[in-house]
Amino acid sequence: MEYGNLVKRQDIESMENESLAPYAVKSGSSRGRQYTEKEHPYRTRFQRDRDRVIHSSAFRRLEYKTQVFVYHEGDYYRTRLTHSMEVAQIARSICKSMQLNEDLAESIALSHDLGHPPFGHTGQKILNGLLKDYGGFEHNKQGLRVVKLLEKKYPEFNGLNLTWELQEGISKHSVDSENPIMQMKGYRFPSLEAQVADCADGIAYNAHDLDDGITSGLLNLEQVRKLLLWREHEKKLDKKYKNLDFKLKKYQIVRQIINDLITDFRKTTLRNLKSNKIQSVDDVRYAKKRMAGFSTQMVKNSGELKKFLHKNLYNHRKVKRMEFKSEVCLTGLFKAFSSNSDLLPESVQVGERNDSLQRRICDYISGMTDRYAISEYKKLFSPDEKD
Repeated sequence: MEYGNLVKRQDIESMENESLAPYAVKSGSSRGRQYTEKEHPYRTRFQRDRDRVIHSSAFRRLEYKTQVFVYHEGDYYRTRLTHSMEVAQIARSICKSMQLNEDLAESIALSHDLGHPPFGHTGQKILNGLLKDYGGFEHNKQGLRVVKLLEKKYPEFNGLNLTWELQEGISKHSVDSENPIMQMKGYRFPSLEAQVADCADGIAYNAHDLDDGITSGLLNLEQVRKLLLWREHEKKLDKKYKNLDFKLKKYQIVRQIINDLITDFRKTTLRNLKSNKIQSVDDVRYAKKRMAGFSTQMVKNSGELKKFLHKNLYNHRKVKRMEFKSEVCLTGLFKAFSSNSDLLPESVQVGERNDSLQRRICDYISGMTDRYAISEYKKLFSPDEKD
């Protein structure tokens, strides 16, 4: 038996140049990092990015951050961590089939929620309101702040020193001077890999919230069966199997919904690339419209699902009650720390010297997991709680 030679970074870069589409981002052509580092012998720039994200503190904390259901409501429900992993899987599958850079898309997918505060979108809304006089709060912008400043892993610099392309993907839609796209004249959109990760996020979010909503009993099955994306697949399954266990049926339907969305996305995006004669990464960024997306019919079908989830799941009484508790908790913490900074850990009191007290408090609170925020609130406001 012959043993192959060890693959070097340059070999992988050469394979990318040969096998990836002309409009795919090549790791060897990256704009690089803010702080110059020696290249790794057998990992590309984007592979190192991915590994740095996975080993970060912010990534680990996603395990106890809400997707829809707060962590203590059940171990089955998705968290920000499991959601990020599902987004990464979908993004890799799409990129593999479209000859795009899987490593870059995976890195973006795994890092896209690093700036999310505790208690999901409710947490973002609350923090944005509390910080309205101090620059506001937006989770994509906070994610960039996490990887550029708040993570402390290296003696030479703050942050993770990620590539320009990964930071471009993390910035997503935020329109401000921190967004790498805004710093480049004429750029309108991020790379195709970033657009794929963005759409993968939406696919995973809607399909899996539907899954968790049904499992929790918050979604009424009769209402769910009115959804076009659900109805078509249930009919097919009922024809093929008699008396199929509902757990199996639900899994198969959600699986098929994801497959439908991905298939439509691939076809539509490739059609857009061809009709707009996209031949390079810069063609994607300079384009008059986003190249990645869904067909008109799928936009309608997925829009129906999205509206359904907002009306019946995100606005459900039990979810609203948890949102109320979340607001009390985060508002209480912010106001207490603002009025008396001595209540903060010493590391936060010192913090980044150039930042206001309110921004340092925001960094501290937004980095909390759900359970840590609840624990801190109890310690501050319950006299019988030990500090």
